[in-house]
Amino acid sequence: MASIKDVAAAAGVSVATVSRVLNAHPSVSADARGRVLAAVEALGYRPNAVARSLRTDQTHTLGLVISDVLNPYFTELARSVEEEARALGYSVIIGNADERPDLQDHHVRTLLDRRIDGLLVSPTDGGSPLMLDAARAGTPMVFVDRWIPGVDVPVVRADGRAAVQDLVAHLYRLGHRRVAIIAGPAATTTGSERVEAFRSALAEYGLSLPDVHIGQGDFQAASGRRVTEGFLDLPEPPDAVFAADNLMALGALDAVRARGLRVPDDIALAAFDDIPWFVHTDPPVTAIAQPTGELGRAAVRALVDRIEGRPAASVTLAARLVVRRSCGETPEKARIIPTPPLPPVQRSTP
Repeated sequence: MASIKDVAAAAGVSVATVSRVLNAHPSVSADARGRVLAAVEALGYRPNAVARSLRTDQTHTLGLVISDVLNPYFTELARSVEEEARALGYSVIIGNADERPDLQDHHVRTLLDRRIDGLLVSPTDGGSPLMLDAARAGTPMVFVDRWIPGVDVPVVRADGRAAVQDLVAHLYRLGHRRVAIIAGPAATTTGSERVEAFRSALAEYGLSLPDVHIGQGDFQAASGRRVTEGFLDLPEPPDAVFAADNLMALGALDAVRARGLRVPDDIALAAFDDIPWFVHTDPPVTAIAQPTGELGRAAVRALVDRIEGRPAASVTLAARLVVRRSCGETPEKARIIPTPPLPPVQRSTP
């Protein structure tokens, strides 16, 4: 591998001149710049990114810590983050927390040690002292999808409340009155928020959400199956189940089929977080879709704004209900119910 000394020798200049060319310093003549760039191309020279970061205090690298890389929602989110970062001249290092707070903090600590320029996090819980300390220390940071109350950094998220209201109205029109929810972890903002949105929407139709119809899951498929088995064991099982994420919905579908029952003939099923798989299940699953790609892109733009010294505000986008056939719909009724887009939520720059 060619070194900077090799480039200097080939171009007939000093090592310092090569360094100035590579760092776009204006004091180099056009002739010398041309010879250096030609030598760089001919030798295939690649500057040492670590050494450069020590000189410039920037690595042009972002850290992304996602809650579960096996969840298709977070996989799509990570892809959009990487694409937008690359377009803006940044690389991305990804850490998978696997819904574990300890693993989340391990990745955050490692990324900070590697001198990343900024950090994107979808927190696994609401009580990480490390995240609070990093924010107080001035680390450029943005929360995406989930957030930690009390940590004053921009949040890029989807608001699903209107879409949940659309879902409850849809279930009510289809005749469902005994409804239940497979909730995500109460320690996460999305876990608690979706339960409260569901409860509030049911109340508008005079329907209650008793404790026996709230099953505590963990955003993993196994918990969706376990909770659904509990619902089916009730003396009077619910006639519709809303899973607060896609993996728990797949677990619920497994539990129903294991009992020899069918969706939606015996029990209706809907999910938060639409995924491509849902159109291929039997029946296709009615779900709330988030603008995942735009969330990832908006989060990167907000983080780069913070890194480069520009104001960065929180952004809230709208989710929407996608109606298919898992709640008792007929094929001709399958459609998308649009939810009016919410304007971005502006916050003062931290």
